[in-house]
Amino acid sequence: QVELVESGGGLVQPGGSLRLSCAASGSILVINDMGWYRQAPGKQRETVAVKTSEGTTNYAESVKGRFTISRDNAKNTVYLQMNSLKPEDTAVYYCVADVVSLDSEYAEYWGQGTQVTVSS
Repeated sequence: QVELVESGGGLVQPGGSLRLSCAASGSILVINDMGWYRQAPGKQRETVAVKTSEGTTNYAESVKGRFTISRDNAKNTVYLQMNSLKPEDTAVYYCVADVVSLDSEYAEYWGQGTQVTVSS
């Protein structure tokens, strides 16, 4: 079993910054992709940023130049630095990890979600 624990959400004013963290723990052999998704009220869940184990990154067009995803593979942790936040960034942010377990089984795991609210 693998658990993802997120932290770092909260309330911030437009133009402000937040840093999200997500630590994976449990029966982990290797983690392939790790990333962040978000879901705003009344909207579909969307990809925010993904970083592969090799270091390749992909960002949603709406966050390019403002958000930065990074990983600490030794700690099985992924981060999302969010700068120049806008009200439209308000959403629940979810961490996702593609994990190969110690039993050599593959599964996708999701965190519980952390609320980010951008408002004055």
